[in-house]
Amino acid sequence: MIDHLDHLVLTTADEAACVDFYTRVLGMRLESFVGGTPPVARKAFVFGQQKINLHVRGKEFEPKAHLPAPGALDLCFVASIPLAQVMDRLAAASWSVIEGPVQRTGAQGPIRSVYVRDPDLNLIEISELI
Repeated sequence: MIDHLDHLVLTTADEAACVDFYTRVLGMRLESFVGGTPPVARKAFVFGQQKINLHVRGKEFEPKAHLPAPGALDLCFVASIPLAQVMDRLAAASWSVIEGPVQRTGAQGPIRSVYVRDPDLNLIEISELI
């Protein structure tokens, strides 16, 4: 029945820090759009064929998760570049790796991953297929 993930929603406590991390550090593209109920200006991080819609804590759009909270996500992204280059980019951005590289199992099979935390302390896994 389900084919793929279109988007997910991330709730942040600090919009500017969140935008900086997902755009400058991870290289996602910031998109502005109008949506929600009622329609309002919104932001999203676009990568590949997916996006992450952004909610700011206390200013969430309806409908929303039952308990939207910064720092509650554990996300795994597959990189478009080799993991060594990911690590170089993280170092250049002065972003600390908290674990890795380590071997894990992803949706498509074995992966090699590094783990970081975003500004809201969500766990972010960045992987390459092996």
